[in-house]
Amino acid sequence: MEIIVCIKPVLDPDLPPAKFTVDGKKNEVIPPEGVPFVMSPYDALAVEAALRIKEAQGGKITVLTQGTKYAEEIMRKALAMGADEGVILSDPAFEDSDGFGTAHVLAQTVKKIGKFDLILCGRQAADWDAGVVGSLIAEYLNIPVVIRAKSIEVLDGVLKIERISTNGSEVFELGLPALVTLSSEMGQVRIPSGWGIISAAKKQVPKWGATDIGTDPSQTGAAAAVNRLVKLYVPVYERKCEMVTGKDPAEAAARLTEKILAIKP
Repeated sequence: MEIIVCIKPVLDPDLPPAKFTVDGKKNEVIPPEGVPFVMSPYDALAVEAALRIKEAQGGKITVLTQGTKYAEEIMRKALAMGADEGVILSDPAFEDSDGFGTAHVLAQTVKKIGKFDLILCGRQAADWDAGVVGSLIAEYLNIPVVIRAKSIEVLDGVLKIERISTNGSEVFELGLPALVTLSSEMGQVRIPSGWGIISAAKKQVPKWGATDIGTDPSQTGAAAAVNRLVKLYVPVYERKCEMVTGKDPAEAAARLTEKILAIKP
């Protein structure tokens, strides 16, 4: 099995809200000083799913991430967990890409790699929660996709996937190659061993740019973005409390009803 996993560095979702600040003029989140980025939790589940398949079927796992200054840290984490190889995609042409641009970069990288049976992604990134990159990669590569998987296994060259749905779950079977996005219902992610951390630190991780993977300049960067960030801000919540009384419960209930009906929708 040739498995490719796409991962993304994000601010730790468990950080308390007080740690987050926003530059309203630049529409940017200001990372807290001294707090490293982490692998998006859904993407970590994709790495875990790849490792379970490799343990059952054998094969090779290649991890891809688009470069920021934190990309190498999370790449080393994936390698320490047990992935075989990694590629960091770094180029000024990729900066400020939206989900469509990011999917284009990743799809072009998969084409450069050439041989693959399965691509795994998290169901969505833990920062923007758009959840479109996995499906777009599948669209660009013209392969089938199943999203929000809670379990995945390979039996005689066929994928069997249990997927989360609105009313419970669904089971799909499909041939390879294919792309699957993983959801949190899959379970726990393993902790890298000491030997895994040492081994990962020694591995060479290549960096590929736009020329290396043959991206279309019109498909990446801010100019190509389909989605536009209009305003980024920290919401302000206001709470008001008004006590409604009456000479008896019936009168209090009547007054409360009047106030509720007077509220504009």
